[in-house]
Amino acid sequence: MVAAAAGLVVSAVAAPSRAASPPEAAGGRAAGFHTVGRVKRAADGFVRYGWPGVCFEGRFRGTGVGIVLDDAHNDYDVQVDGTTVATLVTPGRTVSWIDGLADARHTVRVVKRTESPWAAGRFGGFVAATGGAILARPRPRSRQIEFIGDSFTAGYGNVSDTRDCSGNGGVNRNSNADLAFGALTARRLDADHQTNAFSGRGMVRNYNGGEPGTDFRTYYDRALLNVEGDVWRRPASWRPQVVVIGLGINDFSTPLNPGERWSTVEDLVADYESAYHGFLDRLRARYGPRTFLVVAAARLWNTTAFTDATLRIVEERGRRGDDRVSHWYYDDPGLDHLGCDWHPSLHDHRIISGLLDDHLAGLPLRW
Repeated sequence: MVAAAAGLVVSAVAAPSRAASPPEAAGGRAAGFHTVGRVKRAADGFVRYGWPGVCFEGRFRGTGVGIVLDDAHNDYDVQVDGTTVATLVTPGRTVSWIDGLADARHTVRVVKRTESPWAAGRFGGFVAATGGAILARPRPRSRQIEFIGDSFTAGYGNVSDTRDCSGNGGVNRNSNADLAFGALTARRLDADHQTNAFSGRGMVRNYNGGEPGTDFRTYYDRALLNVEGDVWRRPASWRPQVVVIGLGINDFSTPLNPGERWSTVEDLVADYESAYHGFLDRLRARYGPRTFLVVAAARLWNTTAFTDATLRIVEERGRRGDDRVSHWYYDDPGLDHLGCDWHPSLHDHRIISGLLDDHLAGLPLRW
């Protein structure tokens, strides 16, 4: 299914297309797009990925552009010259064409709106319409931010107008990682960003104790979440000045169940704090001492354990001599949690993004 902006012709055709099959398009035009997010190149020239918010940016000359995808699970927004012109819903193996543009130079951006921890998406590049050309890819932005978290960070259900999404297209149709607070802040700062978020996962405990033996850290090093043991090879060009970590809502938002490995909340808190320090050490080893690490916490209706623990973690990092770890607590009386399943709405993400903007403005960043 394709939703299109007025005045443009949007069509999707099964590969091979009128211009090139996906492998040819990808292999011949790899230099024609800038990638934001974690990807792995496949043998056939496609790139594969699993995290929400992964996007591909290109430039072209002509009256149209084709987007080569192989993905039956995710939804994508297509933006031309900064305006969203189409939403591709589980496009499958297709080339989606945006036609009817002025014969000029244009920018194009394709962004993965949804989560798909069970399946990888595949992007095969951009293809120019007849008479046009794919131009050199845009340059990477000098500012870089990484967002680590759960459903709040992923934008779960954020574009819904009702908390019960079961009759409203479901969570996927109502989620857009590109309109989550992290992406909003990154755009205002003109920063490349990664949204490495996995709904329902915590630092040591998943929502309601689900899938014991795994947690967010199980998946963090992967590019492909559905491939056990996968390891993302970080390019030397990815060295974010800021990493925002939002893990803890799922650890503490539900009571402990019989049979979980923690006997008391105090045991869970101790394990959480120990694991969090280990995770911050991991980030320090990866990105070095100059990156600012922002430990984020949100208000929970049933406990202050989350906020209290994150405050202690930041205080302890300071005692250890690391003055580039800060605490960011986001709450506001205007938050309505009208997204799917009581998640932040688009209205809320705009508020949260503004709060994050204020926090980052108070850091001694040298962009």
